[in-house]
Amino acid sequence: MFLHSTRNPEHRVTLSDAIAQGIAPDGGLYVPDELPRFSPNDFTGLTELPDIASKLIAPFAEGDPLSSVLDEVCRDAFNFPAPLVTLNDTPGPAFVLELFHGPTSAFKDFGARFLAASMERIRLRQTTARKLTILVATSGDTGGAVAAAFHRRPWVEVAVLYPTGLVSQRQAQQLSCWGDNIRTFSVHGTFDDCQRMVKEAFADPALAITHDLSSANSINIGRLLPQMVYYAHSSLTLWRATGQSANFIIPSGNLGNAMACIWARAMGLPIGEVTLATNANRTISDFLHDGEWRPRQSLPTLASAMDVGNPSNMERLRATFSFDELLKQITAVSISDEQIKARIQHDVQSLKQIWCPHTATAAEVYWNLPAAQQSKHWILVATAHPAKFNDIVEPLIGQEVSVPPALAALLTLPRQETEIEPQLSGLRSQLQGVS
Repeated sequence: MFLHSTRNPEHRVTLSDAIAQGIAPDGGLYVPDELPRFSPNDFTGLTELPDIASKLIAPFAEGDPLSSVLDEVCRDAFNFPAPLVTLNDTPGPAFVLELFHGPTSAFKDFGARFLAASMERIRLRQTTARKLTILVATSGDTGGAVAAAFHRRPWVEVAVLYPTGLVSQRQAQQLSCWGDNIRTFSVHGTFDDCQRMVKEAFADPALAITHDLSSANSINIGRLLPQMVYYAHSSLTLWRATGQSANFIIPSGNLGNAMACIWARAMGLPIGEVTLATNANRTISDFLHDGEWRPRQSLPTLASAMDVGNPSNMERLRATFSFDELLKQITAVSISDEQIKARIQHDVQSLKQIWCPHTATAAEVYWNLPAAQQSKHWILVATAHPAKFNDIVEPLIGQEVSVPPALAALLTLPRQETEIEPQLSGLRSQLQGVS
């Protein structure tokens, strides 16, 4: 299979090159020439995440060296669960897909670990002596997951950029506690500034001379493909139990998670409606309302990992669907901070569920569905463990949130980070060791 740039269909590469490059030379994002097609019966007998992952991703690796090692890559990446938990006392059949059981307690662990396992095998076939440098902009969870996945791998260095003061304290700790081959930069700006700096770095001739650059954001196809797997797994689980398609409500920021679900549905998995829950950053919902794409500066909210004013993966969506087609693919609902607070407080009592602020946006969207819609089978996507946002959640619910062991271990490590201004020149100087 070949993948091409969203900005130039004539620029085509195989999967290894797309993963290694991260972003196309023209600044576009890689998409497949054509999505493979499956039916639910193609997955008969497959119940575990690694097995479903191998089956689902195999067509993308066809004709690529990764094809021969894909099974072991999937075993490396998908070694923790993504349970589908029934919600009781809801108007209709509702479930929560818990994606926070990985090493950094967020859904980003799936994509980051698959990317690291794939890149390691790609690098083993290359003869270059120069280390790979991975740049990652994060609004909270991506950076920690990437740092954990690539930590102490000798062939790579990672630069994590996050907006100073705009992530939770525990997220900031996860981003900056690694050292070794992980460098963390606290940027005096927003997530959009961090994302812009990463994109500018890829186009910078001076860095091209001194560094082999790649990306670990969801602009990298190696992040998106594994995220399809838990949508396939959960929708198949529901299909086998009920014969019904799964409808998803997905907290959305940079749109990578939603893109993965849309691709999984287009490939034939039993997925029905896809609704995006956004926060006060209304770029996506406004676009779906009037068809005008207006990227803007992001606003800080309680759901900080979703504070994105210019979602990168919208380029993939707009390259794939016309506006009229896109309206048939997704809907989006914007949720305020006050609604997030109220939902966290309500559902800890009514459902015995403690939500992180991001998952609370999905829960709020669910409870505001029309009665006829609530009779369908809905899956709320829980993107992060609430313990990562204890400073927000605990005062609202009046109790402590238990901390997963892996997260607790990271909280004891010293922070190591460098503050920089939101300009490429500062990042370039740091990467090149220029004072």
